Amino acid sequence: MEIGIIGLPQSGKSTLFEIMTGVKSRDIHNETCVRGLAIVPDARFDRLAEIFRPAKISPARIPFSDVNATGEKAWNAVRQNLSGADGLVHVVDAFTAANTSEVMNRYRRLEEELILSDLLAVENRLERLSKMAKKPMSSQDAIHAAILPQLKEQLEKGKPLRELPLSEDEKHGVRSFSFWTIRPELVVVNTPEDDPSLGDAFLKELPPYVSGIGICCEIEAELQTLPEKEQGDFLKSLGISEPAFRRVIKASFSLLDRISFFTVGEDEVKAWVIQKGTKAPGAAGVIHNDLERGFIRAEVVGYDDFIACGGTHAGAKAAGKLHLEGKDYVVRDGDIINVRFNV
Repeated sequence: MEIGIIGLPQSGKSTLFEIMTGVKSRDIHNETCVRGLAIVPDARFDRLAEIFRPAKISPARIPFSDVNATGEKAWNAVRQNLSGADGLVHVVDAFTAANTSEVMNRYRRLEEELILSDLLAVENRLERLSKMAKKPMSSQDAIHAAILPQLKEQLEKGKPLRELPLSEDEKHGVRSFSFWTIRPELVVVNTPEDDPSLGDAFLKELPPYVSGIGICCEIEAELQTLPEKEQGDFLKSLGISEPAFRRVIKASFSLLDRISFFTVGEDEVKAWVIQKGTKAPGAAGVIHNDLERGFIRAEVVGYDDFIACGGTHAGAKAAGKLHLEGKDYVVRDGDIINVRFNV
């Protein structure tokens, strides 16, 4: 799992990366691509840590990548280093823009670059396939020959591939291309401190399939320099309940269809990250391979039920909210799980 941060030069993408991960990417001069982990804000996890007061806490984390590249080969560096990213955070500069139209032009400039890159890849592959017309095709060639014309038509319209209703099998068939515009994208508009409405107006102009969040990186960076007590006072003075960067992290987490389940105890309270739709044995395997291999049952209680029953397993069991689940159980966001296994 990885989120790549992209944006035009001076858009504020490196500042956002530093705010979310605490890694000063601009100070690491020898690395083209800098990676860092951001803690996923979760009030449920915080509450569980308060209840158990464990020796160790391990919140969910999401990896972000920032590419430091300038000059003629900057785009090549971005392509090489973010080719494996599962999703994209596209940072758009609104803090130096005069109006919404200018912000939209900056957004479209990079979007069109990504669409063109995908189109060139499709055209090159179709050209090679056309030269194989008289030869027997492999199963992979046949899949490409069937799907790519549809993708080409979409890209020639100037539209991203993520807008197409492709099946999971079709997406799997073209995975080797690492298309930019097939990946989920979150647009983050970097607004001026004195006029956040400019970002709001831009977000309203985005297509309905695009998710977006406004943030003033200048304010967020200033906030990080303050002691925790003063941070709260600063946010109150702005009429804000939480820093915007926390919303960006949570939205990025959801962008990849990830959820969290918890293991709890006096030793450790930990949030485990899984793909939505994962069954109990697969979730157990995230904890340890042996748990998946020897999976028998999972003791499960939902977070809300756990809290409603006094924040104890005994209370949840007495109320009939603690239940045993087998191999077909699909883990839900916020489940508190204890795995029974035998190896």
